[in-house]
Amino acid sequence: MKTTTRVMLAVLLCTAAVACSKKVREEAPVATGPSTGTVAPTAPTAGAYGPNDLDSDACLRQRVVYFDLDQDTLRPEFQAIMACHAKYLRDRNSARISLEGHADERGSREYNQGLGERRGNGVSSALQANGGSAGQLAVVSYGEERPVCTESNEDCWARNRRVEIIYTAR
Repeated sequence: MKTTTRVMLAVLLCTAAVACSKKVREEAPVATGPSTGTVAPTAPTAGAYGPNDLDSDACLRQRVVYFDLDQDTLRPEFQAIMACHAKYLRDRNSARISLEGHADERGSREYNQGLGERRGNGVSSALQANGGSAGQLAVVSYGEERPVCTESNEDCWARNRRVEIIYTAR
């Protein structure tokens, strides 16, 4: 009795799977006219980034991401830049990026070191969410140790709250 029930159940499941499958409609190939026997070459990587695009593409030349005070979340205006760099990483498997996290001078050295790392990890996550590979990314935190501006005012501090995208291999 158990064997009969199992066989019937298997037949029922197979029938249900076949009945639910999509039917693909096949279309006849469209005739394009007489052929001359020559085939126009097509670029297999049309639209793919190359190494020279790092210096010529406006989106890829933007390699600094800025953050708000004590924040490690990416601002919406940097999402397009993340998409460009992630596409470059997808197109160029040999490319490698170092994400250098920085903070302004306010806060302790240890706090700023951790904040720089969290910012770098935030950019890394955004790149991976857009298709970049984790194996192509390395995060380094410099905290407050490498400021681009040394004055003590809000404009200067805002320029120091950043992650720099450094290509270590193109």
